[in-house]
Amino acid sequence: MSETTPVSELNEAEARAELARLAAQLQRANRLYHAEDAPELSDADYDALKRRNADIESLFPALKRPDSPSDQVGARAADGFSKVSHAVRMMSLGNGFDDDDIADFDRSIRKYLGLSSDAPLSYTAEPKIDGLSLSLRYEKGRLVQAATRGDGEVGENVTANARTVGDIPHDIENAPDIFEVRGEVYMSHADFDDLNARQVASGGKTFANPRNAAAGSLRQLDASITASRPLRFFAYAWGELSAPIAATQMEAIDRLRAFGFQTNDLTRLCPSLSDMLAHYRDIEAQRSTLGYDIDGVVYKVNDLALQARLGFRSTTPRWAIAHKFPAELAWTRLEGIDIQVGRTGALSPVARLHPVTVGGVVVSNATLHNEDYIAGRDAKGGAIRGGKDIRVGDWVQVYRAGDVIPKVADVDLSKRPKDSVPYAFPTKCPECGSDAIREDGDAVRRCTGGLICPAQAVEKLKHFVSRKAFDIEGLGAKQIEMFHGDPVLPINTPADIFTLQNRDASNLARLKNRDGWGETSASNLFAAIDEKRAIELGRLLFALGIRHVGEVGARDLALHYLDWDAMAQAIDAARPAALAQRKADAAEEAERQAAASDNRRARVKEARDAAIANSDVPPAAASAWSDLIGIDGIGTTLGLSLSDAFANPDERRAFDDLRQHLTIVSPDAPASDSPVAGKTVVFTGTLEKMTRAEAKARAEALGAKVSGSVSQKTDLLVAGPGAGSKAKKAADLGIETLDEDSWLQLIGDA
Repeated sequence: MSETTPVSELNEAEARAELARLAAQLQRANRLYHAEDAPELSDADYDALKRRNADIESLFPALKRPDSPSDQVGARAADGFSKVSHAVRMMSLGNGFDDDDIADFDRSIRKYLGLSSDAPLSYTAEPKIDGLSLSLRYEKGRLVQAATRGDGEVGENVTANARTVGDIPHDIENAPDIFEVRGEVYMSHADFDDLNARQVASGGKTFANPRNAAAGSLRQLDASITASRPLRFFAYAWGELSAPIAATQMEAIDRLRAFGFQTNDLTRLCPSLSDMLAHYRDIEAQRSTLGYDIDGVVYKVNDLALQARLGFRSTTPRWAIAHKFPAELAWTRLEGIDIQVGRTGALSPVARLHPVTVGGVVVSNATLHNEDYIAGRDAKGGAIRGGKDIRVGDWVQVYRAGDVIPKVADVDLSKRPKDSVPYAFPTKCPECGSDAIREDGDAVRRCTGGLICPAQAVEKLKHFVSRKAFDIEGLGAKQIEMFHGDPVLPINTPADIFTLQNRDASNLARLKNRDGWGETSASNLFAAIDEKRAIELGRLLFALGIRHVGEVGARDLALHYLDWDAMAQAIDAARPAALAQRKADAAEEAERQAAASDNRRARVKEARDAAIANSDVPPAAASAWSDLIGIDGIGTTLGLSLSDAFANPDERRAFDDLRQHLTIVSPDAPASDSPVAGKTVVFTGTLEKMTRAEAKARAEALGAKVSGSVSQKTDLLVAGPGAGSKAKKAADLGIETLDEDSWLQLIGDA
């Protein structure tokens, strides 16, 4: 396995080894950067390693390490300084690498807050200074402590050194009694050049770059050395406060300036996404003339009350993101296109490149996303790369841009071979020969072979035994690869795992005599398998690896149906309606494409309604389908995926065979004495005091089930302004209806 092997090509054993390598490399990088001020990696390379680590953890969630770099900020405080525990943790920032990432950030903020795409929402945009993070604590206006970020929770006490920095005031007026100011210590280009010249003249050590010089200067054990260095400080944030200083981020920056701190003059208030991106371009254009190092632009939600509502993830705030500047580009020849088949049957094209160095890393593979990307169009049929397709033999531009999986950015048509032909994306699976189809609205072509496709079968089995699924001790990815297709002890379906021991009395002897196995390890494996014969319904559903069914969806399904047989019967009953839904979706997509060309938008809805009306779906099927997709968080896409999986003869046979060897445990509802515990609740209309996501999370925490549709199973409807058909249906069924204030009073949040 190469360090540049695409994540999609890794098996579980390789992924585990790669996560260990990345953890060690990133820990070293953090120590060198934050604690020793002697980084070996560029920012782009560091970002690439972190992204690769995150990509692997996303694909193999069960392999996430206890010391995962994803959960770490900075590095442990060095031993030469006393330690300071931050009253408010110093977080890192999530990264975006292109305009689409920032658009996704804006959409996610709006979705979380329940804001429409055109609702007013402003952000601040400021240069991301490449320096050393510092927190300054003032009590009753006097500087009493300065600390580096460290690991985000504990930093180094550099108070004496910070007092020598001219931009840091020792006393401030009219500030809260407790006031932690946060910002970045940096060194200008001119001061850096002067410092290195003095170092050369005195025979001292020179510094590699201004960031190293600033960090090394601030972290001197002798404060007089720090005093001789030309350090500067930009303030842009705060930690612990005994009283608020402003209502918005921009007002807070103004207050920091009024207190005597230097703030960045390029900080702007941006009323829209387009304003954010325009200011990014403006700062990028000025980057070389600023006189100090920056590596991107930081966007923050301006309203501090909204920041509080958005809160934090484990290491990053939801309300801020760093838009990093592009990394290095390189040109090379595309030597071939390989197709890989994933667990869900997705056919993923991979570019095989003549090796080229990009940002200090040798790259020989790059993702090509899907057949549309190769053809030079986006998911909606619009042109990308000016409509230029990608062909074997082309001279292509490759970039990394913080993403460790390289991508193809452009094609040089002037160097295209005269005998080149457009790439024909396969319509048959390269692994099993089954049809590879592309459903309407799906960007990916998928193998229909299911469990008969060896690529899918092996990956599904690896998922089945992963940590968040069955988690069978001694049976991981390596063992699955060994057993799959074995002529003596095969594991080709999940049920085979639970018959491994009792297929033949001599199986123990056969296994213990294999390389890497002994009597103890073989006995332990059989015992570990027996321990997993009882499993909670949600965990089983997740383990099956059904497309779109993640941990949350599996839990929601389990809490709704409580029993495997009840769920299977409901999915079977809903099948005619699911088929009608797919027919309606196909009609809608066809009419949408036609309407896009002739502007007859009304035809889309008419076609969909006609397809459903002409489907002759039995009432029982319609009811079962409505109940399934009405489960909050499930919806049509996941419902169709479930229906397809249970209707596929091979997969259904595998499910039923497995069912015979298991005791499936019903999920426990959250323990709660709330009056809504155990009740099914539906939210409709516009909630004014919380978003739908917040309301759902609160209800489920109290033991309620949240559904997306009203039925006879509904116990309570919470209706805000604009409630329509759901409110009428609830009234017809005699279901209790509350407004938002009454709901909050009922659950004790009023």
